[in-house]
Amino acid sequence: MATIKPPSDPEKDQKVKAVFDDIRATRGTDFINNVWRYLAFDPDLLAATWAEVKAVMATPSALEPKVKEMIYAAVSISNSCDYCTHSHLAAARSKGMTEAEFADFLRVVSSAGKTNHLLNGLRIPVDAAFLNEEE
Repeated sequence: MATIKPPSDPEKDQKVKAVFDDIRATRGTDFINNVWRYLAFDPDLLAATWAEVKAVMATPSALEPKVKEMIYAAVSISNSCDYCTHSHLAAARSKGMTEAEFADFLRVVSSAGKTNHLLNGLRIPVDAAFLNEEE
């Protein structure tokens, strides 16, 4: 259950409308999902969050968009964010993630989770070869 109610007519606020219009233009759709509708309770928080997400997820970079979405989904699984897990897996699928890639993705997430728990419990020292320290 949400901890706040979304504004009933968020686009009355010009700052919210500008962000929503940018989301529509960036994504090429009229759909504004609940994350943005609920964040519209605070137009400054909405604008700052969208600017950061847009800069990372919608701006071309060294990582392909599908890979970015898969990484976002993996972190969301790790942080137990059901909303983001669903949202970013849907985005990864829309960007071409196959069922075989999804199965491999789940194997990697599962293996990383297990070994992370083991190593956090054992507190094994990091090998010097893995450290990125200046000599």
